[in-house]
Amino acid sequence: MLNGRRILAIVPARGGSKGVPLKNLRSLLGRPLVAHAADAIREAAVFDRAVVSTDNEEIACACEAAGIAAPFRRPEPLSGDRIGDLEVLQHALLETERIDAVRYDIVAMVQPTSPLRVPAHLAAAVEKLVQGGFDAVWTVSRTDLKYHPLKQLTIGPDGRMDWYDPRGAEIVARQQLAPVYHRNGAAYAFTRECLIEQRTILGRQSAALVIDEPMVSIDTLADFETVEAVLRSRAGDRVQK
Repeated sequence: MLNGRRILAIVPARGGSKGVPLKNLRSLLGRPLVAHAADAIREAAVFDRAVVSTDNEEIACACEAAGIAAPFRRPEPLSGDRIGDLEVLQHALLETERIDAVRYDIVAMVQPTSPLRVPAHLAAAVEKLVQGGFDAVWTVSRTDLKYHPLKQLTIGPDGRMDWYDPRGAEIVARQQLAPVYHRNGAAYAFTRECLIEQRTILGRQSAALVIDEPMVSIDTLADFETVEAVLRSRAGDRVQK
């Protein structure tokens, strides 16, 4: 609990990944990807309960072995690749409340595909939500200005190129570009009211927690290699210290 708030961590980990089959079970430094999410949840030391939302028995078993409960299975209508986070979180929250016979005040979404997070990212997102009185807090990273929306282009079916945003034609120097950010998946925190009453993951009062460290959201086998290299480097730095 934090300030009397009961906090639930939800790990979304369906079995059907098109890019990397059973991605959430794939080994990262010798352990399933979901186990790294379990480590961060445990070490953050702010959660009253952690559950996995999955449709896959192998993932459920791996999560339970790592310390994440699997008290229900995600129904088939919520297991496709076009299902949004909101529906998955709502289902997991309400099912856990039904099983536990308690009400959770805060929900954190901990995606296994962002294993470069550290426990402090999870704790900081929850603390910012509570202390700031926000509906939602997302961790974000600053987007390199080379990839700013006003520098993006589109190519039509006929091959013609145009600005994604017509205002891009007015940009001649990067100093004209206001900083923009993208979500990195390290941590999300929501109030129950945001998910159930407002029915959104970006509530009326939402805030960003900016992370300066490199973050990778795993989509490909190459991403696994990149993340392993970073984690090995971190481990080496700790040994040297």
